[in-house]
Amino acid sequence: MNVLGNNKVENAVIQPVTNLLGMDRKSLQDFFVARGEAPYRALQILKWIHNRGIADFNLMTDISKNLRASLQGNCIIQAPEVHSEHVASDGTRKWLIAVPGGSLIETVFIPEKKRGTLCISSQVGCSLNCTFCSTARQGFQRNLSAAEIIGQLWVARDRLRTVTDSPLCTEITNVVMMGMGEPLLNFDAVAVALSIMRDELGYALPRRRVTVSTSGLVPAIDRLAAECDVSLAVSLHAPTNDLRNVLVPINKKYPIEELLAACRRYVSNNKRYFITMEYVMLQGVNDSIEHAKRLVKILRSVPSKVNLIPFNPFPNAPYQCSDEETILDFANVLSDHDIVCTTRKTRGDDIDAACGQLVGKVLDRTTRSERYKQQEGAI
Repeated sequence: MNVLGNNKVENAVIQPVTNLLGMDRKSLQDFFVARGEAPYRALQILKWIHNRGIADFNLMTDISKNLRASLQGNCIIQAPEVHSEHVASDGTRKWLIAVPGGSLIETVFIPEKKRGTLCISSQVGCSLNCTFCSTARQGFQRNLSAAEIIGQLWVARDRLRTVTDSPLCTEITNVVMMGMGEPLLNFDAVAVALSIMRDELGYALPRRRVTVSTSGLVPAIDRLAAECDVSLAVSLHAPTNDLRNVLVPINKKYPIEELLAACRRYVSNNKRYFITMEYVMLQGVNDSIEHAKRLVKILRSVPSKVNLIPFNPFPNAPYQCSDEETILDFANVLSDHDIVCTTRKTRGDDIDAACGQLVGKVLDRTTRSERYKQQEGAI
């Protein structure tokens, strides 16, 4: 791990060390009040760490010397360490980030001319076993802490400040929780990280620029609506329960009808809000005109737009991507029925940073990867 602050222990006495990086406004206020400090100290620290990107307590000049010394002796500002960085031909950047336990997670920055989107991971691996996703094949190790989640944003911003020769945007204007893992299965840590992203003294990102993607955990969607003011994307990928049960197995617990009802509740308080429905295009599986018509039917009552995602292959993948003509025909059916539809441009596929390709290095305690190999060998 890379210690960005000072973690000096005086008199060789080991003290409990608190990482302030993973604390939002409320938790910082509680932290300082519990130590006899005024609540406004939390606002100062939040601004120094996240808004200004300062990790050295000695540089926090509007804080008293005594408090700085106390923080220096008992606290750290600690972000995950970058293991390696890869840059694709289209400017996409992927960072492999080391976390305790011997695993690597992946964070991806996708630049455009006036927009830069950071794709953040929430777990080491994933337990949901969606059949078109390479991350699912690695099994699940653990949830990331709030510091490890927001630390990806910290690290990416720090690295991007050194990029001076790119014709594309090098500023993080959007954050999507679409990396490794299911964000809503790590709700508490994700919520803290989202709070820091949205805080005006943190990264000050507006609601429409922070998106959480879920495979469809209905109770957690309702909780997200109540606790976090962010945009929602749903990994739908099929218009019927029978097909979605295969592609997204969590559908067996929360079928499409329950999922779409939760989506309607999520946007019920504001007519300008909508849900982004993600739909990966799999050749001969979910890409027919009939599938498109069924998708139109189930989305009529949900304020939404559809994002068609060309399938990105990975080793031994059981699917192939739909061809361009099929994707266009599918999109036209949706558009003809007044459903806003976009087709995602594949980015970073030459460094395995495209949607569905994130793997990292995960200690697979479930032995899921080995089971897949055995199944493929038997075919």
